[in-house]
Amino acid sequence: MRGGALALLLALPAAAGAAQPAALEALQEYLEFATYSDGAISPGQLASVDAAAVHFVDTRNAAQYAAGHIPGAVNIDWREILTRRDEIPAGRPVVLYCDTGLLSSRALMALRVAGRDDVKVLLGGYAAWLEHRDGAR
Repeated sequence: MRGGALALLLALPAAAGAAQPAALEALQEYLEFATYSDGAISPGQLASVDAAAVHFVDTRNAAQYAAGHIPGAVNIDWREILTRRDEIPAGRPVVLYCDTGLLSSRALMALRVAGRDDVKVLLGGYAAWLEHRDGAR
């Protein structure tokens, strides 16, 4: 690696650290007031809600979404959740999901810090939803 590239890489954490206090403060504020079950919904709980009223966001990549998704879900890759947050309607329940809940949990945290409190993550993700759906048949 050339010296200039190495210097740039070494400078990135310092530059990123300079912009972090406000973000860290917002994150700390969220963590202080979040409850253990805050922001989560299980497939069983989801079955008791009017699914037509829920806005589902599949946070997986486009190929995973194309392979199968919850009917009516829109696809917003978890890495794009903040830049595309205007596509997520306010005033109606929003449920984020991925394969297991890991990536959608990251998206949930980002949206919560950005001020959205009407968003939940599907526990167990798409796999748990499929299992619940298939068990209900």
